[in-house]
Amino acid sequence: MSDLAKKLEKEGDIAADFLEGLLDIADLDGDIDMDVDGDRAAVEIVGGNLDHLVGRDGEVLDALQELTRLAVYRETGERSRLMLDVAGFRAARRTELVAIAQEAIDKVRAGEPSVALDPMTPFERKVVHDAVADNGLTSSSEGTEPHRYVVVHTSAESTSAE
Repeated sequence: MSDLAKKLEKEGDIAADFLEGLLDIADLDGDIDMDVDGDRAAVEIVGGNLDHLVGRDGEVLDALQELTRLAVYRETGERSRLMLDVAGFRAARRTELVAIAQEAIDKVRAGEPSVALDPMTPFERKVVHDAVADNGLTSSSEGTEPHRYVVVHTSAESTSAE
């Protein structure tokens, strides 16, 4: 096992311990699944009714992910890029975002010089940037938080993947 894989596995273990403690304190049912997704640890809480851990548009999930990353940082002293999902929310959102990106890609290929999308979170913008790059086009992030959005371009105007 590579050093990176060991590091990511350790991050996942720390995150799982933190989340299990949180679930116990809140008296919530849920199991923790851990994996390594590319260059980051991926942890998911599954089972039970977990909608309140996702919140509106994933706001609670985003906050919970940041708390989990802080717990990992506290133990390791290193910043974590850990990705947390609850009940498949991020996985489903990723599928939606790829479809949104594909619509923009189709419009650009049909002749529009660029297509601006609605504001998105950093996670959402990253998914769109990756989908655009996989289709051989370029994209950039524009605007300021929380109104930052992706623009899909016909040519290499400027690329800013997050």
